[in-house]
Amino acid sequence: MINVQEYRGHIRNWRELCQELGIDAGLSRQQRELEILVKAYEAWGCRMADHMYGMFAFALWDQEQEKLFCLRDQFGTKPFYYYQTADGRLLCGTTIRGIMEQPGFVKELNEEMLQLYLSLTYVAGEDTFFKGLKKLLPGRYLIWQKGQLTVERYWKPEFHPDESKSLEDWAQEIHTTLREIMPQVKDEDETAASFLSGGVDSSYVLAMSDARQAACCGYEEERFDESGLAEETARLLGREFSRRVIKPEEYFAIVPYVMYHMEQPLGDASALAFTIGCQAAAEQTKLCYSGEGSDEFFGGYNMYRNAERYGDNLKTFYVGNTNIMKEEEKKRILKKYDERVLPINLVKDIYQETEGLDPLTKMSNVDIQIWLEGDIYLNVDKMSTAAGLEIRMPLTDMRIFDIASRMPSRYKVNSEENKVAFRTAAAKVLPREIAFRKKLGFVVPIRIWMADDRYNQDVRAKFRSETAAKFFHVEEICRIFDEYIGGNSDNWRKVWTIYTFLVWYEEYFVKR
Repeated sequence: MINVQEYRGHIRNWRELCQELGIDAGLSRQQRELEILVKAYEAWGCRMADHMYGMFAFALWDQEQEKLFCLRDQFGTKPFYYYQTADGRLLCGTTIRGIMEQPGFVKELNEEMLQLYLSLTYVAGEDTFFKGLKKLLPGRYLIWQKGQLTVERYWKPEFHPDESKSLEDWAQEIHTTLREIMPQVKDEDETAASFLSGGVDSSYVLAMSDARQAACCGYEEERFDESGLAEETARLLGREFSRRVIKPEEYFAIVPYVMYHMEQPLGDASALAFTIGCQAAAEQTKLCYSGEGSDEFFGGYNMYRNAERYGDNLKTFYVGNTNIMKEEEKKRILKKYDERVLPINLVKDIYQETEGLDPLTKMSNVDIQIWLEGDIYLNVDKMSTAAGLEIRMPLTDMRIFDIASRMPSRYKVNSEENKVAFRTAAAKVLPREIAFRKKLGFVVPIRIWMADDRYNQDVRAKFRSETAAKFFHVEEICRIFDEYIGGNSDNWRKVWTIYTFLVWYEEYFVKR
């Protein structure tokens, strides 16, 4: 007998799986998805995820073999953690707090992670900020049997460029595939809204969806505010539009809430704006579409246009979308520094997987395996869950990645545009000026707000606190902060990353 011990996710191709596995398609979503997990495991065992599209992480107990089987989807859209106790038991689940509450868990800080965090701004790789607590990485499954732990990889990104197709061929394949996926992203009896920025990803998802409402965040600072562009897109597509204006007071007030629910520190300033957006959306709906995934798959970041210039030198420095603090600076500010703990060590194996491929493919592969899991998907899952909102990401799909894995890099990025083929696909349902609008990113006016003494008092206090003195040379981090206040706005990321760690540490090791 197989029992589902834990499951979070959404299985998109449930209709086909119900038919193939002999499951009553009339069951409730929860019942049928639990049945799918059991029957798929019985039919395909460790390869069951090869047959499933969607977002999922789960644990199954095989009573007959006395075996625990845990699996995380190919891209890591849902988290999964595990911990071995001193008396030889395995604790596991989709939340860190759920594991911490179980007998046998010993809460200790993994201080090595701070050294990596100061460069990356997020927790990358399998280790966490808690000693002994590990992430099951994307595309892996875990088996626990007779006290023995085995982790195996069932999927990894592979790239095989196909030179036989034109730009229009690739655009049409993207468009046709997304059109096939969209009806699977929600059930007929569900009603969804859609997050919308001024960019092509969310605009394309909205245009291809049946969402009647588009939700957006904005700011009073016009140069950071994309909500006007979003409203124009919503009006053009005939959808209702709601705008949530985020003010600096509530932004800074919500930092402890975000760090607590994130369960690990995250130095991505957009996470707080996303949290407020989730809370606003949850007042209107329980289900929302979002556009994550296409930037990493199809070459969406502006820095990807420098890939050829970096060449083979990439593997000496490129560790993902962010790398804000170099080793010499970390040596100056940290009280404990280990020469062996380097961000580049996290990606050495990833570069070996793409040996012989072009630089853009190498950059994309690093971001797909490191950045998406550690930052983007973590943020989406944790903050939406905290708000009571379910988010589904149509562009994060194995069928969409399959197209990207075969597409030559020249159709992703050229000297003038990024995400060329994807934008060409989006232009089939969007005006060209929207489909090819320059990427702005999910920007936040943090670099302005944090320099304002009306809002930065807690930052100042944390930098001079006893907590800061545990880990940092206080005079050194205060120097970084003072330089930022004095006009070096490039320091804002360093200040914010240190601050978010300090807030998180107090939430988990001081207050509790």
